[in-house]
Amino acid sequence: MDLQYSPEQLQLRESVERFVREEYDFAHRRRLVASDPGHDEACWQKYADFGWLAIPFSEDDGGIGGGAADVALVMEGVGRGLLLEPYLANVVLAGGVLAALGSAEQKAQWLAPMMTGQTKLALAHAEAGGRYERAHCDTRLQHDGQGLVLSGGKVLVHGGGVADAFVVIARSSGAVGDEQGLSAVVVPAKAPGVAIKAYATHDGTRAADVTFDRVALPASALLGQEGGAFDAIDRVLDRGIAALAAEAVGAMGALVDTTLDYLKTRKQFGRPIGTNQALQHRMVDMHIALDEARSMALYGALMIDEADAPTRRKALSATKIEIDRTARLVGQEAVQLHGAMGVTEELNVGHYFKRLTLIGLSLGDSNWHLRRHAAN
Repeated sequence: MDLQYSPEQLQLRESVERFVREEYDFAHRRRLVASDPGHDEACWQKYADFGWLAIPFSEDDGGIGGGAADVALVMEGVGRGLLLEPYLANVVLAGGVLAALGSAEQKAQWLAPMMTGQTKLALAHAEAGGRYERAHCDTRLQHDGQGLVLSGGKVLVHGGGVADAFVVIARSSGAVGDEQGLSAVVVPAKAPGVAIKAYATHDGTRAADVTFDRVALPASALLGQEGGAFDAIDRVLDRGIAALAAEAVGAMGALVDTTLDYLKTRKQFGRPIGTNQALQHRMVDMHIALDEARSMALYGALMIDEADAPTRRKALSATKIEIDRTARLVGQEAVQLHGAMGVTEELNVGHYFKRLTLIGLSLGDSNWHLRRHAAN
């Protein structure tokens, strides 16, 4: 197996790194966190101009035809720059469900304008009390004459506050935890009966709780076969894990570099604190953890297209478990080695630590993935 990046992938990585380096410094991010909508619309349009929003979609759908490794290169840059724009929500999650289940007409209506930056999408999947279980769904989709009616509520919809439309997972039949009976529909954000409560999360990114009060939808809003959406949803959420793993690697890499520079320049008793052997050992532990995380992120990206679902689930759970462990180690060491400065708002170290903490709680925490790993 050739694990070398192609010239095109190297060019993609360089374009992301250059954008972060030249146009998205930490001061810019801090201003955006306090702004409305909490990210830079001009930067989002640049994502589209660079082709990043079209990477994982087929050429037949108007995309570039890249794979999980290409998305990972972008997400690693997202992590290194702590970018606030909802790339994961649009491209990987909502766009992934549309690409998997949508018809040519639905893709032309929703996916194509997302790739050009004209439309923002968000996946409305999680519900209160679900505890990461992917089949947990009590939002109901019912027939009403020639159309459909959607009722229920979703929580922690990433990018939901600025979404033009939601890809909503709803139950057409069965009990709350059944895998069969789940459907996906596209719901315009301004449709009558849709209520959105947006908020900032602990790490500065934005999410929303969304309720649907008997929202009337045309039959054409249904994506794919009614009641048969679970397998596509399951794979898309695993793609989300692979993307989060790459983002975590980018954030960890930035923390390792920042901490090493600090140890080289911070002086006590007339010499850099990095000359202390105990601190050198801790720095080595951080480097080792980063390399372990990078290997597991690559493993997750390579396994996302595995045809056998249990094998794929096991691999992506292993990836998430290891990413959570290494992110916690690198984040905690970076904060401690910076001393009290590590948790100040003015220093980026604490912000990276917050983002890594939220990644650890996204799409299943370590305990949930340990159970899934054992079950597959």
